[in-house]
Amino acid sequence: MPMERVYSVLIVSANPKFAEQFRTTMNPVSFSPVDIVSNAAAAERLLLDKAFELVIVDTPLPDTFGDDFAADSCRKTPAAVALCVDAALYEEIFDKVCPSGVFVLKKPLSRESVEQACDWMCATSERLRTNRKKNISLNEKMEEIRLVNRAKWVLIDKFAMSESEAHRFIEKQAMNLGITKKEMAEKVISSYA
Repeated sequence: MPMERVYSVLIVSANPKFAEQFRTTMNPVSFSPVDIVSNAAAAERLLLDKAFELVIVDTPLPDTFGDDFAADSCRKTPAAVALCVDAALYEEIFDKVCPSGVFVLKKPLSRESVEQACDWMCATSERLRTNRKKNISLNEKMEEIRLVNRAKWVLIDKFAMSESEAHRFIEKQAMNLGITKKEMAEKVISSYA
């Protein structure tokens, strides 16, 4: 686990002993803040206001078992999610929540299994963070392409340029002005469209 990263944690458990076991196992330098709530409704409200890297759900919860909440949290948030279930329920619950990307842990948990689960969740959090960055970068590139194409059509329409001339014009002006092609395309569109 990279020590320079700090992971925010949400523990959802009606059992104060369980929540305390997880919280005290986590190094406060690497895991902070650690928020603890006792039911899914409170956790859902908190997830609307705050982003967490790790969510740990201890089943059963007083207002729901917790498996649907864990699966929804995996689908709707950028968090790595672990669901802790009695060993007798492991296979059934694993089959249900695995397609959503939820880690399932068998209770009772040892200190070592808690530490290992945290390491896995941190690794997953890093992978999710990298994928989000790639998605943002790809979306930004697609937006730039759309704007440049729109600006080229404005230049073609207003100045009877060919497509390659319009493209060269945008690139050259962006370079001369020290701005990006996207910024130049926005200038063309706002000036001539």
